[in-house]
Amino acid sequence: MRLHQLIKVKNKSKKRLGRGIGSGKGKTAGRGTKGQKARGKIPAEFSGSLPLYKKLPLKRGYGNPRLSKKPKLVNLSDLNIFKVKSVVDLESLLQAKVITDKEAKKGVKILGTGEIDKALIVKLPVSEKARSKIEKKGGKIDYV
Repeated sequence: MRLHQLIKVKNKSKKRLGRGIGSGKGKTAGRGTKGQKARGKIPAEFSGSLPLYKKLPLKRGYGNPRLSKKPKLVNLSDLNIFKVKSVVDLESLLQAKVITDKEAKKGVKILGTGEIDKALIVKLPVSEKARSKIEKKGGKIDYV
């Protein structure tokens, strides 16, 4: 292997400031003499107004989108609009305008608030109270 055949590696070392006159970056360490820029840290914004990042509310992290999506809660009393033995799923709730498209994407859960008059076949997640009320009226839950 010859000298011209060596792989070219460019590793520029960090400037070592304030390490004596002989280094060329001693004493004032390349900052000149006096003035605001020679002293301490330079502020992020010179304009005098409050910087944008300080005006916005403090928000840490990006969060977890899967955990932050909470399902739309539908009460049992809202299901009284359906006919006897009809199937209650996302499509039927959308057609009846009980939920919107946006809410359907996040999911739906049936809660036991209110009373139900009919036997229905529910294909959605339900609470324990809602389950007992639906089954009392002769309904069925087909959610896996």
